[in-house]
Amino acid sequence: MATSARKIGYFYVTVSDKPGEGDKTLAALRDNGVNLVAFHAFPTGGGQSQLDLVPSDERAFQEAAKKAKLKLSARKTVLLIEGDDKPGAIAELLHKVAAGGTNVTAVDAIKVGSRYGALMWVKESDLDKAAKAVGAT
Repeated sequence: MATSARKIGYFYVTVSDKPGEGDKTLAALRDNGVNLVAFHAFPTGGGQSQLDLVPSDERAFQEAAKKAKLKLSARKTVLLIEGDDKPGAIAELLHKVAAGGTNVTAVDAIKVGSRYGALMWVKESDLDKAAKAVGAT
């Protein structure tokens, strides 16, 4: 199967950087039937953490977040890339984006079986250029 890439919406919430905050947030979404394509969390300093939430159904996600009283960011966009794993798969993607003149802000990638998936963040102003470089639809 070939590599596929697409732009996908995500939202983030800011929570206290303490045990159980991610659990509470994800449990509230789960309890409201939300399925996530991806989840990424990291400390931002000052006792806070950012939880990036990439829902499979944005409308259902937003409704569930409202019920759970989560304070969502505005909708943002990330590139979701999936493909058959091979040596240098992510290096190849980074090369294509760099050759197009775009700086990558962050990448998360994981191999599962013989496949890989990656989230690639770029500045919003560079999104279309990066999407074109990786063949995103």
